[in-house]
Amino acid sequence: MDKIEFWKDREKKIIDPELFSKKAENFALEIAKDNQQFKGVNKRTQLRKFFDEIVSLNMQAKTSPHGWENILPLVHMVTAKAAYAKGRKLISDNFLNFIKASVNQVEEPCDLDVFNSFFESFIGFYRLHGPNN
Repeated sequence: MDKIEFWKDREKKIIDPELFSKKAENFALEIAKDNQQFKGVNKRTQLRKFFDEIVSLNMQAKTSPHGWENILPLVHMVTAKAAYAKGRKLISDNFLNFIKASVNQVEEPCDLDVFNSFFESFIGFYRLHGPNN
């Protein structure tokens, strides 16, 4: 899987124009393929837990911009939670790598907002292409 880059131009804060469409759908197809290959991984309910956590952290960042230095460590903790889920064979390597790569791109609140939007797009496409669980 290719690393998903959020920004076309980070300096100018220009989001990759295909991030929420083509790239989100391609990623959903790839994760759905993992589900076919490794039964029982990447269930929608499991992936939704990660999405819900990112949404919650993003909302905290928006409502408490001065608390960013306390929110950022919690964003990084999502990687540890994903590693735990991988250890329990609940998610695939590809999904774990996505979480790691995405979290590593989060430096400021606007990065978390883009991550949140991409994750939302992915969840929508995964509903279409993924398993019916």
